Amino acid sequence: MRKYRNPLVALRFQRPTGWLGALRTYLLVSLLSHLAWETIQLPLYTIWSTASPGELAFAVLHCAGGDMLIALATLVASLLVTGGSDWPFMGHRRVAVLTVSAGLAYTIFSEWLNTGVRGAWTYSDLMPTLPLIGTGLSPLLQWALIPTAALVMVGRPSSTTPRQTDRPAPEG
Repeated sequence: MRKYRNPLVALRFQRPTGWLGALRTYLLVSLLSHLAWETIQLPLYTIWSTASPGELAFAVLHCAGGDMLIALATLVASLLVTGGSDWPFMGHRRVAVLTVSAGLAYTIFSEWLNTGVRGAWTYSDLMPTLPLIGTGLSPLLQWALIPTAALVMVGRPSSTTPRQTDRPAPEG
């Protein structure tokens, strides 16, 4: 199999072959996607009209860093609850559903806490919000779409990756 120096090229042409490769792929896709999303959604928050360019850049990096901690925590928690040592070969769907659900639940809590209770950030008039709970639609879409896309990149094994039945029996 050909080795690629650029990890993005490698992601494009080959799927990860084990849990470590899957974790790396998930985190890389998550990082790039969250950086882009946080940048694009800035006008939906009041910081867009009140902060300097440096403060906006810091906010994007800070929020994307938090997003990465959430992405890692939700995936690891999902793996601990429903995954196995053979993930992503087996149990991919269970882990994906729990990871996305946990991310969405945390988002609803965090947006409520930070907009309603602490006042750490506020939505601009451009942010569509859900009735009753008031959570912004953009952060909900972010946590529905990005983990899903990252887990699709991890994907189920391709025809060239070893399946459970192709592996040697455990020793002992």
